[in-house]
Amino acid sequence: MNAPAAPALRAWVGRTVLPDAALACVLFVVCLLVNGAFDLVRTQADRPGGGGWSGPGGLWVWWVATALTMVGVTLRRRRPVAMLVLCALSAGARAAVGVLPTVMDLAVLILLYTVASLCSRPASLLALGGLLLGAAWLIGGSPLDQPLRMPAFQVCSRHVAPSGPAGAEVGAGAGAGAGADGIGVACHGSGSSPWRGLPVLGSGLVTAWAVGYGSRNRRAYLEQLHARAQGLERERDHQAALAVAAERGRISREVHDVVAHGLSLIVVQAQGAEAALDNRPGDTRAALQTIVATGRDALSDMRRVLAALGETEDAWHSQPGLARLPSLLTRVRHAGTPVRLRIDGTPAALPSPVDLSAYRIVQEALTNVVKHAGAGATADVVVSYGHGEVAIEVSDDGQGISGDDRGTAGGGNGLPGMHRRVKLLGGRLSAEPGDRGGFVVRAGLPINGRNA
Repeated sequence: MNAPAAPALRAWVGRTVLPDAALACVLFVVCLLVNGAFDLVRTQADRPGGGGWSGPGGLWVWWVATALTMVGVTLRRRRPVAMLVLCALSAGARAAVGVLPTVMDLAVLILLYTVASLCSRPASLLALGGLLLGAAWLIGGSPLDQPLRMPAFQVCSRHVAPSGPAGAEVGAGAGAGAGADGIGVACHGSGSSPWRGLPVLGSGLVTAWAVGYGSRNRRAYLEQLHARAQGLERERDHQAALAVAAERGRISREVHDVVAHGLSLIVVQAQGAEAALDNRPGDTRAALQTIVATGRDALSDMRRVLAALGETEDAWHSQPGLARLPSLLTRVRHAGTPVRLRIDGTPAALPSPVDLSAYRIVQEALTNVVKHAGAGATADVVVSYGHGEVAIEVSDDGQGISGDDRGTAGGGNGLPGMHRRVKLLGGRLSAEPGDRGGFVVRAGLPINGRNA
């Protein structure tokens, strides 16, 4: 036997066989103590002309049948139907030697309970019907020398026997015995019908089947509850995984917007500072100051993004929004790209996700202008507050580069990130070359939920 199979076998034996073997031993010991099985078998076997199989062979039949019954109880959960047949035949063999039902015959009820609990309903009903028919045949119509009968009841009464031969004849005819004082006892037997035991055995079999079938239904109900709990647990884990993925996507977009914008401005300013280092020291100093300011802002935004991950705390900086557009445009102007800002409508308070997304869209669009529009390009930013929506338009007059090139140049995540932000809010986004050259990004974000 291989190593992995040995623990499984020991677990199976400890879980099923040992408890059932203990149950079989208990039945046998109780039978010896309560029923006096040794005396019953010897009396029936040695009685001349008695019922059953007379002679010493009856004792061996009883012992073999009892041993098979113990085997059936021990293996009842391994082969329930086969063990039920074995126990039923063993009970019939004990009845054949003339022994009345004992505690060992309860094994038939135990096995019927097991079949009803572990097997299908048709199989258990078939087993119940077979046992009822077998009990009826054994009690009333078996070809044994003496069918199983319930003990006869007797009703006795005391009376005063009259003197003389007539009284003696009456007393003798009634089965009465008279003492010296003339007082006698008359007993009348109720008779012994072979069918009187069938209701008792039948009700026991039906009860055992009903209890076993109820246990099967309860186990099936608990299995359904367990399966439902597992399904809910899997659904919870799935929802948690989706939430984690969504949060990772949000953080990725935040990191990209912060890093891409800040580094783009820093690179442009560093290039300008390098070009003006020899001839225009003042411009170089201004470019370096812009680099320092941009780096600090980008670092602050990075800390805020990391705070969402629980890495650090930044209680001194709020989430950026459209109110911070002037400072954003100032950094872009310092990078060498003129930007004009126009606000249409009355500015209204925006939900935090909408305000942050609007700011990030403008930031990413201006980053693309700085990187791709070329030298001498100018940009226009228009923010329009309408009924239930804030509209954003960022356009430039630079080189006419396609949207795909702007979104993926250098392996970037600009336009795809914009699309994901707008989609999560239920808005709309378009990014395409302008009619007069350059590039135009238009976005509409609903203020109160998704657009109709």
